[in-house]
Formats: sequence, structure tokens, C-alpha cells
Amino acid sequence: MIHTHHHLREREHHPRVSIGIFFIVLGIALLVATNDLLHLGSVSMYFTWQTAMIFIGVLLLLNLHFTGGFLLIAGGLWFLQDELCFFTPEIFKSFFWPAVIVIIGLSFILSSFIKRRN
Repeated sequence: MIHTHHHLREREHHPRVSIGIFFIVLGIALLVATNDLLHLGSVSMYFTWQTAMIFIGVLLLLNLHFTGGFLLIAGGLWFLQDELCFFTPEIFKSFFWPAVIVIIGLSFILSSFIKRRN
């Protein structure tokens, strides 16, 4: 049991690294919002509960929590699909969840490689 706890501690970042990652991602989010790079409109359209899900998902990915990160990003994108104009709604709905399932499978494989390396 102690070995498992020790292994989890090795995989996590130092608190300062996590704080640094938080500020980097926040800065990038502000850059995208203030320049309207996703064509959502005003800055307030970028800071919604959907984008908060995506933001937390990105933070989880950067902290090597792949499955939870991908699930939060997928959920945020699903709820933002009407505002995003990258794909037609039919294509988005038909490919989105199968793609999410494939990405989650890849995240499990990626996690196992990282665990082996550590």
C-alpha cells in the first residue's frame, strides 16, 4: 500500500510547477479571449462554465491526469458546439463521441507508458 502511494507522488508535479502551469494556461486563455481567436464574440463569451470545463481539463492534462482531462475537455466542447463553427452540427454529432472514446483509450495507453517510465 505504501508503494502505491509513493508511486502516485512521483507522478505529480511539484506545487510550484502546477501553479506555473495554471498561470500559463490562464494567460493563453486570456490571449485567445481578448483577440477573439475562436470567434465567440465578446470576452465574456470566453469565460463560461463550458470554457471552465475545458480550462480545468487542460490543467489536468498538463498535470498528467489524461482521462479526466480529456473527459472535461470533451464535455466542454460538447456544450459549446453551437458557438463553435469548426464543423457542421451533423458532422460534429456523428464523429464527436466516437472520437472521444478513441482518445480516452489512447489516454489509458499513454498513462501506462508514463507509469512504466517512472
